[in-house]
Amino acid sequence: MVYIDAIHYSVREDGVIRKLAAYVILGLTLEGKKEVLSIQIGENESSKYWLCVLNELKNRGVKDILILCSDGLTGIKEAITAAFRRRSSSAASYIWYGTR
Repeated sequence: MVYIDAIHYSVREDGVIRKLAAYVILGLTLEGKKEVLSIQIGENESSKYWLCVLNELKNRGVKDILILCSDGLTGIKEAITAAFRRRSSSAASYIWYGTR
């Protein structure tokens, strides 16, 4: 199981204020052990962005995602299907929460 959540910040850089998000990606192994898989800083969400994040996780040893829990991240379903080479009918279970 993988959880993804974000904290949004307004950041001033070179006199310009812009919105950034710190995404925390937490994994729960089949043995019940919690692991911080990644902390990402990003400006926007898209399937291309999430595909890069998921490929990075794969390169670091994540073999599969059986259940993903998040608050409706834009493009995440498509990215999981592409990253783990699944047909859409066999995609990971996706649990959406929040008031987005």
